[in-house]
Amino acid sequence: MALAVILLVSIGACDRDPGLVTYEISGNTMGTTFSVLLVAPPEDVSLDALRLDVMGTLERIENIASTYRATSELSTFNAHSSTGWIEVSAEFCKLVRLALVVSEETAGAFDITVGALVNLWGFGPDPAVDEPPSLEQIDAALKHVGYRGLQTDCTRPAIRKRSAIVYVDLSGWAKGYAVDQVAELLNSRGAENYLVEIGGELRTRGHNAERRKFAIAIEAPIPGQGDKYSIIRLTNASIATSGDYRNYFESDGQRYSHTIDPRTGRPISHALVAVTVVSDAAAYADAMATALLVLGPADGLALAEELRIAAYFSVSTDQGIDAFSSSAFSGGNFANHARM
Repeated sequence: MALAVILLVSIGACDRDPGLVTYEISGNTMGTTFSVLLVAPPEDVSLDALRLDVMGTLERIENIASTYRATSELSTFNAHSSTGWIEVSAEFCKLVRLALVVSEETAGAFDITVGALVNLWGFGPDPAVDEPPSLEQIDAALKHVGYRGLQTDCTRPAIRKRSAIVYVDLSGWAKGYAVDQVAELLNSRGAENYLVEIGGELRTRGHNAERRKFAIAIEAPIPGQGDKYSIIRLTNASIATSGDYRNYFESDGQRYSHTIDPRTGRPISHALVAVTVVSDAAAYADAMATALLVLGPADGLALAEELRIAAYFSVSTDQGIDAFSSSAFSGGNFANHARM
């Protein structure tokens, strides 16, 4: 699903207000790293207790949504052979229900039932592959892919799948959701200035230690050229990037991206290599960035304009990378300073 390619940068560090205390919580989660930067945290909050609460929140979500934990609620659900209603936790049901809303908005370009295809192409928890699957294998997997094959009843709460071997993959949603949950935790503790980041998916509130909007660097989608980026200023918003230029394999001179189009069962093959989305919620930005990348430059931009999504597109050309953005992004006052 979404590949995080956003970096944090410190700009104007010489202007840092010496009176502003900063506190950072960092570590590993969901197979990647996370960082929580608090600026001027509330004096009545125990930072040690807050650290434990952050870690507990991330552990809770991993126990719900990880495909790599055999005991997670998601893995347990995927292992069910029933096509009847399966009782689940209220939070898991909410995760799936909200993801299905994005699937409807994108006509299936974002689809959490794509897991069978992700695994088939070697990009899931199963062992990696070094050659593409056969047409027969792709067609067989496609029979069990389709978001309309999932039904939720979160009043129970329960979920039903049309096929016993439907495989749900929340990797294009869970990191952003975890960012949102940590942000809500900080809000409940009275934090007014922070940046939460998990694997490159971010959410910001307030200002940084220079009393400015947070500076976010969007890395150029070119392998080996991480020193090239564009910078935007962000506050009270989330940002996520999906890209296809890091996670792939090559076979017989053909490059196969980890970004699978759920509608065709194949990796994307168009010239769009990365999409960045700015939104209120990190989970929505995470999922929508994946969907727009799947759709490609023309259809992706058309959907972003239709839904008024702030999106930044990077397209590979013979001359390098060509970048363009939706109207909502261009008019978002992000103070974009390109260095690509």
